Amino acid sequence: MEDVVVIGSGKIGSTMARLLADTGDYNVTVVDRSAEQLAEIQTGSALSTANLDIADEAALAAQLSGKFAVLNAAPFLLTVAIATAAAKAGVHYLDLTEDLESTRQVKRIAKTAKTAFIPQCGLAPGFISIVASDLAGKFDNLDSVRLRVGALPRFPSNALNYNFTWNTDGVINEYIQPCEAVVNGELVEVPALEEREEFSLDGATYEAFNTSGGLGTLCETLKGKVNTLNYRTIRYPGHAAIMKALLHDLKLRDRRDVLKDILEHALPTTLQDVVIVFVTVAGRRNGRLIQETYANKIYNTQIDGRITSAIQITTASSICSVLDLLAGGSIPAQGFIRQEDIPLDAFLQNRFGAYYRQRDTVKSHGATVAT
Repeated sequence: MEDVVVIGSGKIGSTMARLLADTGDYNVTVVDRSAEQLAEIQTGSALSTANLDIADEAALAAQLSGKFAVLNAAPFLLTVAIATAAAKAGVHYLDLTEDLESTRQVKRIAKTAKTAFIPQCGLAPGFISIVASDLAGKFDNLDSVRLRVGALPRFPSNALNYNFTWNTDGVINEYIQPCEAVVNGELVEVPALEEREEFSLDGATYEAFNTSGGLGTLCETLKGKVNTLNYRTIRYPGHAAIMKALLHDLKLRDRRDVLKDILEHALPTTLQDVVIVFVTVAGRRNGRLIQETYANKIYNTQIDGRITSAIQITTASSICSVLDLLAGGSIPAQGFIRQEDIPLDAFLQNRFGAYYRQRDTVKSHGATVAT
């Protein structure tokens, strides 16, 4: 059994801990500064909790000492501190961050580390990059790679057409920070909430718009190899316009604490959600212009008798799958590991990656579509 630490006892962190502990292959310690949140976790022989402040470097170092890996499910503002502690303790490091600057710092830390540093192991960034890389590898020359992901309430009932399904700070951050993209072959930054588009899937209409962080390291990986590369978040129509009014017209982008307080008191959370993954790649193969698409919907479901949201399932299973592949020797055990270096087939065949096969996918006419 491998001893691992999960930092963060929120919805995602607690789901990660349960998934790992239930295998019988991992001893899991969940760390958080909130004793109240830790008390909600059902402990057992393979699952324990530790109440400590991550800002306490000595306490964190002691907690990580002798462990196999640390899985960071804490807010992105703590990413660098946890990655630094992991390097000092000599443990493998995995996280879920979508923050670009934090990931750059993790990459810097990994240069001299003796263990693996694998950031962005969630849904987007994370699984979406694994899918995009797999599709892109089937072409002789790439033209465009378009990634679309959304975690949406199944039954929206407010003007925003939205309920919170994950971290509020993360949502606000991706609506504000500049977004990386490749336009006409050049790496550029584009503004969040812009370049809105509409599309239909399974008879429903959605909008998609720029948000930051979803591409992970794909821009760097595919720079010079693709003409167009972009990532957009999927929402129900009308959401982007209201968020732009709040962030820009009311200038709440400069008062994040106020915006967070408003949203968390006005929008209820929900476990009844759906995650949409939609990746389209176009390019040339044997001289012909071809397009391939991966589309999938993952719904909330029961795990061990508990209703678990789709965003919990997809995010937690992603990082757990990467940990499993690392423990099994399928991923290099040292240095900075990109999501696009992880084979899609290996991911989906993993016991955790199998959650993405909640609905079977079939190939038809060169495209991968959900059935």
